[in-house]
Amino acid sequence: MAVMRACIVVTFAIFAATVLPQTWAITGEQRAWAMFEAAAKSDSTSQRETGIRALGLLRGNARARELAEGALEDEKPEVRVAAATALDEMHATESIPKLQKLLSDDKISVVMAAAHALRTLKDDTSAYAVYYDILSGGRRTGGLLEQQLETLRNPKELAKISLETGIGYVPFAGIGWDAWRYTHKKNPHPVRAVAASFLAHDPDPATGVALAEAIKDKDWIVRAAAIEALAERGDPSFEGKIEYSFFDANAHVRYTAAAAVVRLSEIAKSHKKTKELKPKPKP
Repeated sequence: MAVMRACIVVTFAIFAATVLPQTWAITGEQRAWAMFEAAAKSDSTSQRETGIRALGLLRGNARARELAEGALEDEKPEVRVAAATALDEMHATESIPKLQKLLSDDKISVVMAAAHALRTLKDDTSAYAVYYDILSGGRRTGGLLEQQLETLRNPKELAKISLETGIGYVPFAGIGWDAWRYTHKKNPHPVRAVAASFLAHDPDPATGVALAEAIKDKDWIVRAAAIEALAERGDPSFEGKIEYSFFDANAHVRYTAAAAVVRLSEIAKSHKKTKELKPKPKP
């Protein structure tokens, strides 16, 4: 027994003299990077997703950006979503070409995450093409592929997308708390409502027409989002179409329409006043 104890003491002394100093020499930052590297290579989808997602805090860090970019090619869509979201939060403009490639992903949730990142990074053309297709079910050059549009016609898949993307970036200004609660139900249409909201500043005239059509959508949150987007676009020519929504069955839609009409009326008056104040050319 005494000999065994002596062996244990000697073994621990050797361990303490050689291994522990090396461990203590590792900084917290080095441990953190080791965690991220391990997460990126983990066999666990959840570990990869969580680790990559956290990289979004590291804005301006090339190492973090490269890890996230690598995860854009992960076999699991949830990890690709996490990678796109992290690059979005990093404001990683260097990653725009890689995010653009992700718009051809066969999973619409990944496409949504990439589109949102590209919009943040000011690549509006790529993002608007995706949102237009989601709202209208049409096909704009550079937008969604036919197989992805098929997914948009599947209510179960759309509901899953709503949950996967979290719709944490719902941009509704006037609908508020009820919109947040609505997007957390299993109804899939908030995905299209988000698309409508993000199209507010797309200069393409076809988008204005698509939004005007969405005013007649069967889902109130899509109708309200479309009206809000038209108000944001500031084109008074849509005022007459919006006025029909004063009689909508849903109060959110009615009041959103009222606010939109006031806003567009004021814009129309401003345009008229500016035109009247312009000096007339001399004969």
